[in-house]
Amino acid sequence: MGTLNYTATVSLDGYVADANGDFDWSGPTEEVFDFHVARIQDVTTEILGRNTYTLMQYWQTYDEPDGTDAEHEFARRWRDITKVVASSTMTSEQLGASSDRLVSRLPLDDIRDVTASADGDVAIFGPTTAAPAIRAGLIDVFEFFTVPMIVGGGLRALPDDVRLALKLTDQRTFNNGLVYTRYERA
Repeated sequence: MGTLNYTATVSLDGYVADANGDFDWSGPTEEVFDFHVARIQDVTTEILGRNTYTLMQYWQTYDEPDGTDAEHEFARRWRDITKVVASSTMTSEQLGASSDRLVSRLPLDDIRDVTASADGDVAIFGPTTAAPAIRAGLIDVFEFFTVPMIVGGGLRALPDDVRLALKLTDQRTFNNGLVYTRYERA
């Protein structure tokens, strides 16, 4: 049985994208990227919405000759992860790998089933996709990469109508001032 993890890179004021939909301010440094590569070694399944899946498809075919070892390793690991894509507008022909699964809806019971059948961590990405699972208390682990920037509005990392008690289980500060925090349900 897997654990359900929600990971987000957020501004100090809690947004994953600003009011214009921009998130370029959240791009990782080499040090942070190396941490991401190590962090995903236990991820066997990812649940994503259409937008996040489309964005991450870059890694499905990544083969840059000038890429770093970390980038090549991230791409290799990304390709090995089973992906469940929640979208009512995509078609199966738009999926990047035959192991990827498209669902038009993602009821909470399906999230529970995906997590229960996983051999490792299940990462749920995108605040819109993750919101129902957060509201239902299904998330086992919250991981935040907090960028030292205030963007003043946009797409919030967490839904407004949730109250959860969490305990801090890990933290790290990177050279660029970004702070990683990991929380589990209390």
